[in-house]
Amino acid sequence: MLGLKLPTDPRWVNIVEKNIDEILTDHAYCEQKAASTAISLIISFPEYTELVEEMIALSREEMAHFKMVHDRITARGQSLGRDRKDEYVLQLIKFFPKGGSRTTQLVHRLLYAALIEARSCERFRLLSEELEDKELADFYHKLMVSEAGHYTMFLKFARQYGDREEVDRKWQSLLDFEAEIMKDLSNKESIHG
Repeated sequence: MLGLKLPTDPRWVNIVEKNIDEILTDHAYCEQKAASTAISLIISFPEYTELVEEMIALSREEMAHFKMVHDRITARGQSLGRDRKDEYVLQLIKFFPKGGSRTTQLVHRLLYAALIEARSCERFRLLSEELEDKELADFYHKLMVSEAGHYTMFLKFARQYGDREEVDRKWQSLLDFEAEIMKDLSNKESIHG
């Protein structure tokens, strides 16, 4: 369903299990960044009323997810660590050239967001199926369902605001590029890395 060209190496879960606190901190910041992305889309493209409405709801949902993850961190007797660079996202956003029309910029941002959500969904599915901590596995199953909805929403908007054939071509090219990025990842205690 997600269309990802390279699945996550299942051994990534072993890294997660040995570094749960690091993963939870990274995950919390991923949720916060997702909320920031939704707000940024509202600020950058206020004339797209349907998009604005969905991004208002999404920013609330992502901050609720941030709180859920933060609550898990504090329940473990830890505090939220410092944010760190997300190498996956930093590499991914180099794909499309800068500039172009406002519509092109919007489509590119929506495609990036769709792919980040798709990869998060795929990772959460893996965690929900493979983690030994069943409570944490259930937690990730619930989030996986939510991420799948976000992925499809962003892709739907990209297709709605851009030329469908061109958007689908760009989507396939971005998926190919992302698969290349993923060959060097899945070896760190982070949601995307």
